[in-house]
Amino acid sequence: MARPITEQEKQVAAETLAKARVAMQAIEDYDQPRVDRLCRAVAWATANMETATRLANMSVDESGMGGRAPTRRAKVLGILRDALRQKSMGIIEEDPTKGLVKYAKPAGVVAALIPVTSPYVTPAGMAIYALKCKDAVIFCPHPASKKTTRETVRVMRAALKKLGAPEDILQCVEAPSIPLSQEIMSICDVTMATGGQAMVRAAYSSGKPALGVGAGNATMVFDETADIDIAARNTRISKTNDNGSGCSADGNLIVESSIYDAFLKQLQLEGGYLVNEKEKALLQAAYWDAEGHRTPATIARSAAVVAKLAGFEIPAEKCFFIVPEQHIGKEYLFTTEKLGVVLSILRYTGWPMALDMVRQIFQTGGRGHSCGIYSWNDDHINELALTAPVSRMMVRQIQSSSNAGTFTNGMPMTSSMGCGYWGGNSTNENVSLKHYMNVTWVSRPIPEDRPSDEELFGEFYNSEIF
Repeated sequence: MARPITEQEKQVAAETLAKARVAMQAIEDYDQPRVDRLCRAVAWATANMETATRLANMSVDESGMGGRAPTRRAKVLGILRDALRQKSMGIIEEDPTKGLVKYAKPAGVVAALIPVTSPYVTPAGMAIYALKCKDAVIFCPHPASKKTTRETVRVMRAALKKLGAPEDILQCVEAPSIPLSQEIMSICDVTMATGGQAMVRAAYSSGKPALGVGAGNATMVFDETADIDIAARNTRISKTNDNGSGCSADGNLIVESSIYDAFLKQLQLEGGYLVNEKEKALLQAAYWDAEGHRTPATIARSAAVVAKLAGFEIPAEKCFFIVPEQHIGKEYLFTTEKLGVVLSILRYTGWPMALDMVRQIFQTGGRGHSCGIYSWNDDHINELALTAPVSRMMVRQIQSSSNAGTFTNGMPMTSSMGCGYWGGNSTNENVSLKHYMNVTWVSRPIPEDRPSDEELFGEFYNSEIF
């Protein structure tokens, strides 16, 4: 249970909010080109290769999680692309047939909860969308990566200052705590919560509107038409990106029997380490405690680090674990969300069995988040889409990056993915520009559009009363 908030923290929250409101007033007359210039400036400040590399290394040094390669900078570029291609003020949509015109307005001051696993890309992406809508943002960093988030916000503020814009449009909590974050959420206009489920639940109970994300447990299906080489390569890239820190990283592989052995062999050639039964037990004891909770020391850590913690060695070229599994359920922990470089792999025979296994896995965890399929069979793709209780499904793509949008698919670019009612979220969309604005609907009269009673009631019109 969180401690009570101190008077000093209450004062910090109030002063930060006041600064944010003053800053919003200072830019309320900015036109679209001027706002777009701010977006470009903060994106460059964080996503130029030198700074992105520095922030990625800083993140690993501070939290011990993730990878040092600045691979996620591409997300900032994609968010900037999406933001620049849309209007965010004045008239943003017109439908003459319905007599509707939509006007965009700022959402207000945004409380932004930042996860430990994405302390620099998530703030940068949120800042771009917020600036585009002339919102202010108060970033609440995770204590284990607060220095990285503070530095990210510092470089963005410096970019704003250079353009003569108020720095306080973007602010970062200096001494984060749960009570202070809760206070900020309760006084801001909306909360964007990207992170663990406790964080999301706190956002939803703040008393103010909130957009949160759900738990991941991405499940991938490989049918007999899958291109084994490409599928194995993409699986490795997805699983090892930032050491599997993303909730979109592949978690469970469901593989058709006729290609199972060949695919398993190819995964090993891609750097997968196939554990034996003894190593499986050791790995489980390292990843989960006796109550089944994930151990912090193994989240988003490299395979070599986890193997050492587990008590066995792996060859230097191995970068992720492959765990054969025959059962699905909460008691079979390798079929739950892992947030690390470990995959469960299961064999199926016959397409109905694959669909049933997907249902079982999402009953175990990850409902609402995502799944993927490697197949050229459109019937299989359609049937999986109809079956899986997920908000997004990638077809023949690198799951960890594609869920949140890439330059080769049409998903909105983001670092925050809603999981719908399945995952206890208020949206199942990729949280993007539209979620950072209020919209005024203006309605003009149109010719009457009223069907007859006969047309509306169809076969029941003038029938027997029930």
